[in-house]
Amino acid sequence: MRRFAVVGVLVLLLTPWAAASDPLRAGVATVDITPPVGFPMWGYGARHDMPSQGVMDPLHAKAVVLEAGDQRLALVGLDLGRAPMRDSMARIREQVRDESGVGTVLIVGSHTHHGPVIETTNWPTPEHPYVRDLEARIADAIRLASESLVSVRLGTASKEVPLNRNRHWKLPNPPVDRELSVIRLDRADGTPLAILVNFAAHPTMTPGEDLRFSADYPGYMMARVQDELGGTCVFLQGAAGDLSANADGRSVAEFGKALGDAVIEVARLATPVMLDDASIQSREDDFHFESRVDFSPPLVLELFAQAFYRDLAVAGIAEFAPGIRPHLTTALLSDGRRPLLALVGASGEFFCDHAIQLKRRLPVRTMVFGYCNDYQWYFPTIESAAQGGYGGDSTVAPAEVGAGEQVINRALMRVFEMIGKW
Repeated sequence: MRRFAVVGVLVLLLTPWAAASDPLRAGVATVDITPPVGFPMWGYGARHDMPSQGVMDPLHAKAVVLEAGDQRLALVGLDLGRAPMRDSMARIREQVRDESGVGTVLIVGSHTHHGPVIETTNWPTPEHPYVRDLEARIADAIRLASESLVSVRLGTASKEVPLNRNRHWKLPNPPVDRELSVIRLDRADGTPLAILVNFAAHPTMTPGEDLRFSADYPGYMMARVQDELGGTCVFLQGAAGDLSANADGRSVAEFGKALGDAVIEVARLATPVMLDDASIQSREDDFHFESRVDFSPPLVLELFAQAFYRDLAVAGIAEFAPGIRPHLTTALLSDGRRPLLALVGASGEFFCDHAIQLKRRLPVRTMVFGYCNDYQWYFPTIESAAQGGYGGDSTVAPAEVGAGEQVINRALMRVFEMIGKW
């Protein structure tokens, strides 16, 4: 039996406690990231490299930058199937650090299956690929948000809603993370600046046969919230690897509006307050896991090329050939020595019980983001991997069994470390 060969390569962003009387400031910006029509679509292998045929609704990058003392953190919601790849993330991090003073980013793909492929660099031309333009637009959103910082009041609230279901579990009593969590940011005068929404469900309600770009249900949800509350609504997908939307007969638009109504209710439960002594801490961890799939034989490339298409298969195998290397970002927002909110972003389709267990074990409100800062396919729980099936087997979950638990345990340790427990 293989030994678990896990190396946690720690990269620390040294973010000390801010000096006394540091107010929390925030800025927000929205940038259009809709690609040219004709671009291959991400999400359904059966579409292969069929070109997109139009735009149902535009795709956006929405950035919120938080500042406490000399520390800045960016939360970015993308109407894309995944977050940018490893090399793209490195370029974005460098640019926003140099231009905007942002030391920590959590860039979260909504996981819509009606966005563009961003693993390849040959569209519209190899000289001017969309993915490079995407990097620039994400960095622009963060820059614009950092240039519009104002003092804010912060409130958080959550509620369980019956709007998702476990699509993978084959035994009785499936785990379902039904927590709908909201961060509400109001300006000092009480006017709304941003509503950040964390909920876990696949945005796969738009039919796969429709070859138009779309944000799927999160787009309708965000529009509903903005119409009712004002400000900018940002969707930050949760650990949705095994969770689908519980449509209950609703169309994608109806479901999005129903979720939006729930967000509005939760946002009104949050009571925004000024933070007297705000601080931001963060930690970054890289992991290296053995793969359950040997990607080296040429036949493997051919099989993946048939399942998806050749350019996408080549990009995927180049990523996974050295091993499965997910990234973890953990951040903590505090007021003085009082921890307020933990933010945990992992670069894959983590299953919902990972988030449920982490939130249960931490003594602070916690939001877990999947599809964050890169993407390494599925990370089933040990129980789900044992049940097999799509999402649990090695074809789309190549990381060794138990990898997800080890990433989540590291997040648990990082939060306790930042709280000051050791």
